[in-house]
Amino acid sequence: MACLSHLQLQKFQEDGFLVLEGFFSADECTAMQQRIGEIVAGMDVPPHLRTEFSTQEEEQLRAQGSTDYFLSSGDKVRFFFEKGVFDERALHAHDAVFRRVTHSPKVQALARSLGLQRPVVVQSMYIFKQPHIGGEVSPHQDASFLYTEPLGRVLGMWIALEDATLENGCLWFIPGSHTSGVSRRMVRAPAGSVPGTSFLGSEPVRDNSLFVPTPVQRGALVLIHGEVVHKSECNLSDCSRHVYTFHLMEASGTIWSPENCGPLPLPQAPANTRAALPRAVHLEV
Repeated sequence: MACLSHLQLQKFQEDGFLVLEGFFSADECTAMQQRIGEIVAGMDVPPHLRTEFSTQEEEQLRAQGSTDYFLSSGDKVRFFFEKGVFDERALHAHDAVFRRVTHSPKVQALARSLGLQRPVVVQSMYIFKQPHIGGEVSPHQDASFLYTEPLGRVLGMWIALEDATLENGCLWFIPGSHTSGVSRRMVRAPAGSVPGTSFLGSEPVRDNSLFVPTPVQRGALVLIHGEVVHKSECNLSDCSRHVYTFHLMEASGTIWSPENCGPLPLPQAPANTRAALPRAVHLEV
């Protein structure tokens, strides 16, 4: 299960996404949900730091662009609120439960079967899409926010900790849309600027009929190419849709854009930085 077959790899290369049902067990999903419950129970986020996360350009610049809380979040556990949803970043680095999942042998085997030579974990989130209030995530490409040169070096791993259905906000993809480059980039503005970010390019209007719904069961892992266009709808159901997701980058021969929001802890980072992020930089393969 952890290693992709030739047909699975071909489908991923053609579509830009791939569903692997049953990748994680019910016990593994429960462990992550229980742990996030403990973290949330102990969280203390001052009101002025309750930043919203959005893929909508105007909302993003308004809510995030002027705060260092967002811009410096790449290697820290921080809370972001988005239309009734909030997520936490850098769990792969700072929490033992999520670190074990992120660096599990089956994830390592999956990375090997995808041909990754020096994968590093650049970002992770636990996403709460709560009943009736879980917000829409508009069409976007992950590489708009995690930009590399060359492109094609970022891979999302999206883990359903609960069933993701049409009613509670499953993912929707435009198959094959990962082959046309990146439409826009979110970049840091010059130091001291307000807002602290801006966008290069713009998100085109997408034909809604091109999107394909991708409902999955609890424990599924969805591979997401960094340039594939995807979205999710509002959760208007009675059921939540919890997800743990993280992104890998192939570090070999890749330049992580210094204009990205959040630093990449590279292998040549100072020793104290590496010690603060145990196994968060390199994914063993």
